[in-house]
Amino acid sequence: MKTFLVPVDFSAVSEAVIDTAVSMARAFEGKVLLLHVVQPPVVVTGEYALPVEVMQEAMTAGENSAKEKLAVYDGMFRTAGIDCQFSVRHGPPVQIILEEAARTKADYILMGSHGHGKLYDFLVGSTASGVIKRAKCGIIIVPPEEKPAHS
Repeated sequence: MKTFLVPVDFSAVSEAVIDTAVSMARAFEGKVLLLHVVQPPVVVTGEYALPVEVMQEAMTAGENSAKEKLAVYDGMFRTAGIDCQFSVRHGPPVQIILEEAARTKADYILMGSHGHGKLYDFLVGSTASGVIKRAKCGIIIVPPEEKPAHS
């Protein structure tokens, strides 16, 4: 039985990631571990800073929303007869994904790529490329859908 760690961020590519995870888990009689990583907020100091309580409430609301969405995906896997678990963690996405892969002894990390482009990845960084560079297990990247060319 293969274990697939499937980080999802609920972006446009997430549905394709879930579909691919269902197919892979069926093909390899595997189990799926869904993961959503809540990034820590950027803290600004000075007169424009938000109160800590407001930031904590926003993070809690985001975590609860993520758990609800993950529960829907969990139900899809279970309906398909696939063993599934889900969790929400806080921290830097690349680090958390790699920690979860090691902790769960994942055989594969199956995740999406947003396809922002080289400039975006250079300036902001890419979670997918960070995971690819440091992962100790197999990686399956689901690309974003191609946008139709305008004529």
